[in-house]
Amino acid sequence: MNIEILQLLEGAKHAKGLTVIIDVFRAFSVACYASNNGAQRILPIGDIQEAYSLKKGNPEYILIGERQERIPEGFDFGNSPTHILNIDFTGKTIVHTTSAGTQGLVNALHADERLTGSFVNAPAIVQYIRQQKPQHVSLVCMGYSMKHPSEEDTLCAEYIKSSLEDTFFSMENAVNIMRNTSGKRLFEPQNQTFSPSSDFDLCTSLGKFDFILKADTINGLLQLTRLKIKG
Repeated sequence: MNIEILQLLEGAKHAKGLTVIIDVFRAFSVACYASNNGAQRILPIGDIQEAYSLKKGNPEYILIGERQERIPEGFDFGNSPTHILNIDFTGKTIVHTTSAGTQGLVNALHADERLTGSFVNAPAIVQYIRQQKPQHVSLVCMGYSMKHPSEEDTLCAEYIKSSLEDTFFSMENAVNIMRNTSGKRLFEPQNQTFSPSSDFDLCTSLGKFDFILKADTINGLLQLTRLKIKG
């Protein structure tokens, strides 16, 4: 199995084989929490205008996302697991658009299959990849707004790669690195309304969920399908 770690939008565009689009802070952590809270469908969208259009045509849809980490006008929720932690999404369709993660999914056009990636379901991702036995795995780190690589996404890719190769990875060390680098912004007082500090622990809770989210095009729209992974 050939495992490749790629970065940012160009990485997504060049990804091939079984592809994991990684966005730890916070898109694909949020997607897992939303799915766990009963969401029937999650539609990852790149263009925010398309998200508004879907909402206009389907007022019952829930808009979740961010631009510059802040909640866009007219959205129901921002891109924060804290804000949706206790929200019941049973039977709901969620339209999710972000500055990095969802952009990666829609641009990974050469991938054989696309998964979302975060620490909260990384062990399930590893187990799924082992079961599928693909020839090539692309781990795409979407970074901060696709502008530059971020520690959390690269560390998540390294965790997945290390697990697949049966080499040592220190999650304790990774958490300390994230807390003192890319994750610092989640603790800054001026960011608490849209990036609460509790998001840090919620996004770095390794293996909290035992499912993967697989992106497939259904009726012309990219949709995340939840698959429970048996150990």
